[in-house]
Amino acid sequence: MAAKKTSSKNTPQRLADSTRPVLMVGLGNPGANYQGTRHNIGHEAVSELLSRAYPMPASLGTHKRTNTDIAELKLSQSNTPIIAARLRCFMNLSGTPTQALAQFFKVPSGNIIIAHDELELPLGEVRLHRGGGDHGHNGLKSISQALKTKDYFRLALGIGRPPGRMDPARYVLKPFPRAEAVEVPIMCADAVDLVEKLLDS
Repeated sequence: MAAKKTSSKNTPQRLADSTRPVLMVGLGNPGANYQGTRHNIGHEAVSELLSRAYPMPASLGTHKRTNTDIAELKLSQSNTPIIAARLRCFMNLSGTPTQALAQFFKVPSGNIIIAHDELELPLGEVRLHRGGGDHGHNGLKSISQALKTKDYFRLALGIGRPPGRMDPARYVLKPFPRAEAVEVPIMCADAVDLVEKLLDS
């Protein structure tokens, strides 16, 4: 399967404050049972970000104050500090730790990027945009409630709609089949490319 078009809705909007760090949170569920599932593709996007840290790849470590796994890094073309994070909670509880990280690192909402799976985009398509609705995504809903705003960036990674009459809740918790799994690293690379463009804008 060929990679789909990467989109940033033309040029990504600017960060709220270029003097402050960026917080990129990859959404997913904790535990080995959820690794490789469609719902956890946000975790894969964070892994790609870590691999492209400058001058060498970064790794996650425990941030005790917020009970999250984070890494502080920069990308080669930008001086903007990035806090990359994976949360230890289930998807629908993502808001509280995201808000705690933003508060601890003094990151304004317009400098937060949430990497998440998106049913409404075809497999392989990636979009980055600031603000907008939650599209029924419980992780985004929780974050919007905790931040008390929707003014943050969504890094949406397309997983496509479920086939036939399959329940979407069941579909997102299934692993990518082999034919689709080859798209995941390409899609995550495209996602980090969009983050780089945002930091350079």
